[in-house]
Amino acid sequence: MFNFLPSIDRYVLRLTIVPMLGVFALAASLLLLDKMLRLFDFVAVEGGPVAVVFKMLGALIPEYASLAIPLGLLLGVLLAFRKLATSSELDVMRAVGLSYNRLLRMPYAITLVLVAINVALVFYIQPLSRYYYEQMEYDLRSGALGASIKVGEFTTLADRMALRIEESEDDGRRLMGIFARVRADGGQVLSISAREGAFLATSDDPDTIILRLTEGTIVQDTGSESPRVLSFSRHDLPIDLPGIEDFRARGDETREFILPELLRIGWNPEAAPSQRDASQASFNFRLVEIVMMLLMPLLAVALAIPPKRSSSALGVFVSIVLVVAYHKVNEYGEDIAALGRVDPILALWGPFVLFAALIIWMYYRVAYVPGGQAIGALETAFAKLTKRLGKLFKRRERRSPGARYAPAE
Repeated sequence: MFNFLPSIDRYVLRLTIVPMLGVFALAASLLLLDKMLRLFDFVAVEGGPVAVVFKMLGALIPEYASLAIPLGLLLGVLLAFRKLATSSELDVMRAVGLSYNRLLRMPYAITLVLVAINVALVFYIQPLSRYYYEQMEYDLRSGALGASIKVGEFTTLADRMALRIEESEDDGRRLMGIFARVRADGGQVLSISAREGAFLATSDDPDTIILRLTEGTIVQDTGSESPRVLSFSRHDLPIDLPGIEDFRARGDETREFILPELLRIGWNPEAAPSQRDASQASFNFRLVEIVMMLLMPLLAVALAIPPKRSSSALGVFVSIVLVVAYHKVNEYGEDIAALGRVDPILALWGPFVLFAALIIWMYYRVAYVPGGQAIGALETAFAKLTKRLGKLFKRRERRSPGARYAPAE
């Protein structure tokens, strides 16, 4: 498929793409699993159908993908060059005249593709999917998804009926052990019990459903000393559904705006200052996160090369810490810029310039300084700490009773 590429590019591509896809799948799965547990708990409390959990998770995939793509790109390139360095293949490539810039040709080709995907996610797909997620959450809370009646609990409907169902079978199509207490218009109170029942929809009135009851009794409290009791084999009880307001229009939150809307509001002199600040902050936050992806391969190479005769994985840890910390700084910058306290250019592009300068310096140390290390001081300190911890554990093993030698006879 890629035979038109030089063999060295195909080799680097294969080393990069496999760990990159693995990290992307792992990061996205961990984020979705953490959210899935919360959604299952939320849906269970609201009494909604289980299927809505997976719909809500599907709406969150673009948001989590936009976070997992830069991390997958960084660790994919880092692990590829780390493998080349630890197996001494990188030394051979450097000896035959291949520079780091030449070896980064395929990682940057992958980066450009991922940047295009992330632009579509961040500026178009993610805002729409987030609005869809908020809409499903609203429908679940309001009862529009059929989450109004819980088995084994009393449920109040339309402030005139209390309903309790003992058991539910066949996905709610068959209800067992039904008790209802209804307040009629004339002030009379009906207590209804039935062996089983089922909900039926009505075509003439969408705001009313029918609860068809089978084999039960109706006790009518007329206010006199002796209530009226009626037995029935089948009885239809109309239930007024609670009114459900329409969900809000998209755009109440800035993160729900797509790119043209951000540009139209953020630079519109007639818009409210708070809206302009929030739109400009959101636009610059999304843009700076995408532009930073172009520097991820340089950061990965700078942290992938361990010291000679060392297999230290400190660079992997440092890379994750740097990327997560930078993302959190950007989130803080977006928040204060949205409040109008700091200009969005300063709040978001200031940290970008500092982080970009650090990355370029680290890459220059590795690529152009003979024997240079981007985190040489950290590697030295980490090696000393590892040796001390190793000696400490060895001393404890020698002092433990199981490690003592038996005395000679």
